Amino acid sequence: MDIFPLLKQSLLITLFVLSMMLIIEYLNVLTRGIWSKSLKSSPTKQVLLSAILGLIPGCLGAYTAVSLYVHNIIGTGALVAAMIATSGDEAFFMFSIIPSTAVMLHIALFAIAIAAGFIVNALYRKKKPDQPQKHFHLHDEEPDCVCFDRKMLWSQLRNISLVRLSSILLVIFTMVLIAFELFHHDHQESSLFSGLLYESHAHPVWISITFLIVLSTSLFILLTVGEHFIKEHVLNHIIKKHFIRIFLWTFFTLLLIYALDQFIDLKSVIGDNLYIVLLIAVLVGIIPESGPHFLFIILFASGNLPFSILLANSIVQDGHASLPLLAETRKGFIRVKIINVIVGFIIGLTGLLFGI
Repeated sequence: MDIFPLLKQSLLITLFVLSMMLIIEYLNVLTRGIWSKSLKSSPTKQVLLSAILGLIPGCLGAYTAVSLYVHNIIGTGALVAAMIATSGDEAFFMFSIIPSTAVMLHIALFAIAIAAGFIVNALYRKKKPDQPQKHFHLHDEEPDCVCFDRKMLWSQLRNISLVRLSSILLVIFTMVLIAFELFHHDHQESSLFSGLLYESHAHPVWISITFLIVLSTSLFILLTVGEHFIKEHVLNHIIKKHFIRIFLWTFFTLLLIYALDQFIDLKSVIGDNLYIVLLIAVLVGIIPESGPHFLFIILFASGNLPFSILLANSIVQDGHASLPLLAETRKGFIRVKIINVIVGFIIGLTGLLFGI
């Protein structure tokens, strides 16, 4: 089996995911987490804001919601809304391989999150968490973390660090490859993004153009941010904490699906056991980790899984977002997960019954 195409595809998906993470990190530092400072006391506004925070790709928005919860600012309904709306790092992954579906799925998650939040508020009015002793901060004020300083640009580039230089060269090299593919090859046959993932959901030209836009934005950020941002956010957070994990999860999930597809008819097997697969997808969603859920995204992208099961898994899972909640209050974690499992199973079952 030739694994080079899988390695190439895994690397490109990982670079897209990390580029989007970089942009989110940049916006968070640029705004100094301002979204968490404008919350009002209204339960309705809490639910709406929490659902919006959950939609932010990655875990930053959901971390903010957890922080607000353990500080007694938002209630259980709002926290449920945030956890239903969020998909953690899987959101980046979905936007990289199934962008059109990712948009529709997040719209659905937003609507479901708001409805669930209001219902929970009506049924459960306890506002304070169980154990609010410990606290953490999403992003402290960092005076050295500068996003753009015209006076420092030339000095930073003249004394460029190895991390900044290697990141810039990698981004430029990837942009050149994608641009070459975009303008000189048959997109359906030989695109960098074609193959296993796009048999049923192929939009390689759209994905290539989107990737170029995201990479161009990342290149601007890498060229202009201060050295503190490069060290703390690019190196210590994005590269060290996410690169290897996302690449390995992507590669081995692709490898698993490819291997299974050679010996069994996945579409037929899943189609004959949809309700069991739904139950598995919901239970796997309980795991507070980014990675295991990639399996359901890739199964959908390859045309082997219905949308309703992907939606159910996305409702229940929240990447790493619930880890600080688990650390702060186990009862709160269990309560939110039980509610999300119920919501995910009901929505997934309803979708299957209507053939979605």
